[in-house]
Amino acid sequence: MNDGHIHFFSEQFFATLGAQRQPGSPQSAADVVAALGWDQPGTHGDLADRWVNELDRRGVQRAALIASVPGDEESVAHAVARHPGRFVGFFMLDPTAQGAAARGIHALDTLHLRTICLFPAMQRYALHDPRVREVVQIASERPGTAVFVHCGALSVGVRKKLGLPSRFDVRHGNPLDVQALAAEFPGVPFIIPHFGAGLLREALLAADLCPNVYLDTSSSNRWMAYHPSLTLADVFRQALKVAGAERLIFGTDSSFFPRGWNREICDAQLVALDAAGADDSARKRIFGDNFDRLFPA
Repeated sequence: MNDGHIHFFSEQFFATLGAQRQPGSPQSAADVVAALGWDQPGTHGDLADRWVNELDRRGVQRAALIASVPGDEESVAHAVARHPGRFVGFFMLDPTAQGAAARGIHALDTLHLRTICLFPAMQRYALHDPRVREVVQIASERPGTAVFVHCGALSVGVRKKLGLPSRFDVRHGNPLDVQALAAEFPGVPFIIPHFGAGLLREALLAADLCPNVYLDTSSSNRWMAYHPSLTLADVFRQALKVAGAERLIFGTDSSFFPRGWNREICDAQLVALDAAGADDSARKRIFGDNFDRLFPA
């Protein structure tokens, strides 16, 4: 089994939140973690080792680690370098920030990360912005690089718990805008997490029109509450019908310790796949083969 969606909550990640929590006098990473009641992450190596031990315990062979704030690429790069056979590095990039293109090139070419993560609703930009195209162009020039685009509803639990504002604009997270980019860059795999997070129809439409669009199955998928009577089995059934098992990537959206890897998410998806009539071959692709094909070790 592989997990295509784990957040690497490093010390730098918490320090970034501390600076946002107290702009005039930044709160330390340790104080932020204490306020959350979570385990301290320790060094990059400590956290990477803890994730390896956790994944070993859970029977997970490989995982995507996401640098979850812009500027935290080094943390994930250290984890990948320490355990190259276990981790694939993803990193968040704001294409509208000064020097974004150079940062993206550095992360891919020097740090050897493999997926650019775009959060247009969080950073309030349109996917048809020319600066987004520039970033995707960079990915297209580096075979094996994917682009992850968060679409639909966006809620960051750690920000809520810390009382930080989340001035997101979900109008910018439409999977139909991913379709235009995917059509222009057919050699780039595009990953839409959480089945489009409330925009299932649009995500399926994008996947149907572009064979390089993948859907990640991660999180509790609470967005189903927006669709009366929709079940996770229904979601999988439609996704299998439109995108096929070869374009679904299992993920949990795990993030912090002491919780660690979220077994409940995995169990719920296995039950849903059974209810959707998925066979062993489909489960094998979703839970392992597709990730290995996109990100060969």
